[in-house]
Amino acid sequence: MKKVSICQSNYIPWKGYFDLIGCADEFVIYDHVQFTRNDWRNRNKIKTPRGPSWLTIPVLHKGKFGQSIENTKTANQNWRKKHWKTLEINYGKAPCFDLYADTLKALYLGDSDENLSDINYKFITAICGFLEIGTRLTFSREFTLPGGQTENLVAICSQLGATEYITGPSARNYLNEERFRERNIKIRYADYSEYKEYGQLYPPFEHSVSILDLLFCQGTDAPEYMKFRYDEL
Repeated sequence: MKKVSICQSNYIPWKGYFDLIGCADEFVIYDHVQFTRNDWRNRNKIKTPRGPSWLTIPVLHKGKFGQSIENTKTANQNWRKKHWKTLEINYGKAPCFDLYADTLKALYLGDSDENLSDINYKFITAICGFLEIGTRLTFSREFTLPGGQTENLVAICSQLGATEYITGPSARNYLNEERFRERNIKIRYADYSEYKEYGQLYPPFEHSVSILDLLFCQGTDAPEYMKFRYDEL
């Protein structure tokens, strides 16, 4: 049995993204596809006293049809200090902020990478370490892809020897399930309902914020509020 999950490159994603990683044996960052504006690729939400707020990495846009995620570059380095300062201001007094501050500060202020997907990968890798997730991470650019939405996903799963493909619930709207059945690959759709609430700052409670919120508030207990540890996704 080998479980594979595939998802586009995201910036400091929410807990559901890491549940997809944690429930899989291998997770593929799908970054050869077109970058989409006003999406999760270069931004995410955190909690503040004024409500949820976006942290957005400014990126360069090229040409009428844009560019792939893997070829998207940051517009400048100013976002690094701004994002770190924002996290310090809004989470500095959170119970477990200090557990992760040194590692995250180094990622923000000690790095100068301009490639968006590589930046996201560094944060995702560090957060997997915080959560003790040992899933192997790879990039879609490393595979031979035939083209076509479902066909590419099936090709990746087949090249990895997958017997099960784990994906988000919205994939029901576009997946051709028959293509997976032809390769004897089972599809499991993630269930993002019934997450437990935790001691979050700044009520009311909000599930759809960056995983950093859960880590800063719950520390090493964070997996208890997720599903990957129990393979319940």
